[in-house]
Amino acid sequence: MASCQNWKPVILIMGVYFLMAVMNILFKKVLDEGMNQLVITTYRLTAAAVFLGPIAYFCERRSGNKLTTPILCQLFFSALIGATITQSLFLIGMKYTSAVFSTAFANLVPVTTFLLALLLRQESVNLRSRGGMVEVLGSLICIGGVVLLILYRGIPLNKATHSGKSSYNAKDQGVEVVDNSPQRWILGSTFLLISIVCWSGWFLIQARIGKRYPCKYSSTAFMSFFGAIQSAILCFAVKRDITIWIVRGKLEILTVLFAGIFGSGLCYVGMSWCVQQRGPVFTSAFSPLVQIFIISLDLAFFHEQIYLGSVIGSMLVICGLYVLLWGKAKGEADDTTKPTLVENPNGSSAVGAA
Repeated sequence: MASCQNWKPVILIMGVYFLMAVMNILFKKVLDEGMNQLVITTYRLTAAAVFLGPIAYFCERRSGNKLTTPILCQLFFSALIGATITQSLFLIGMKYTSAVFSTAFANLVPVTTFLLALLLRQESVNLRSRGGMVEVLGSLICIGGVVLLILYRGIPLNKATHSGKSSYNAKDQGVEVVDNSPQRWILGSTFLLISIVCWSGWFLIQARIGKRYPCKYSSTAFMSFFGAIQSAILCFAVKRDITIWIVRGKLEILTVLFAGIFGSGLCYVGMSWCVQQRGPVFTSAFSPLVQIFIISLDLAFFHEQIYLGSVIGSMLVICGLYVLLWGKAKGEADDTTKPTLVENPNGSSAVGAA
């Protein structure tokens, strides 16, 4: 019975990351068919707000935490960074590249969050300890993997069953697109990298908000609501064509509902439960499964072209991620077992465990 309880978080987090893999593949398909990324973000966040709103009301209405004006302002800014900007840039980068490639950048989130926390002095590293040295090594490996992903595409490892050309309209994005494929790849990598940095910054912002307003369902529902409004305003400012808001076909409807209900709703609840049960390191350690699931689904059903540079760079990023997580766990374990001086009644000092 105890073994079944231990396996529950493992099975749940694998299911969560499988749903996220399916969501990313659906995003890539509707983007290739010409759906605007800001429209996707708006509809996704709207579906998430509608889905999480009733859950937040029934689960957290008696929590006793007051939603003040400063907290609402922080949630609005959090939505701008973590929802509107991050998701829009990530989808643009995915459209320029591929679902497999963009997911490799998503594995960088723990690393970039760690580096941002160092720059903002929210976290420190003891370079004299083994754990601190391993954390730095893991970060360097991940950075090397990203450089390889951006600069080296390599030969295709499989034969695609389609031309690989999307029905992308550059005017929908408000940016000029070059026809040269390597330049397009680098441009997409730039969008992905900026989105990941914004996403990491959102984690630091959300950590501060969580201390003042720990209601995770309510804060996510408000963030989704604010993000939907921001994305809609930004979309109308960039593209004033009302026809882009028309959802055409079952695939676009399925993608929007799936992303809102599962991607921003149930997946968030599942990840939050896993963090409570086994901690953030356990939850982060399974994140490379998203890329593995995407590669498997792409090869089995969609036959997307996979390049050597993406495989090698992804392996480096994943290895660096695990090295960083191991070093972080090692550092936390060393801190808990660090000897401290304990004052005896006779005035002498003795060494004890913290």
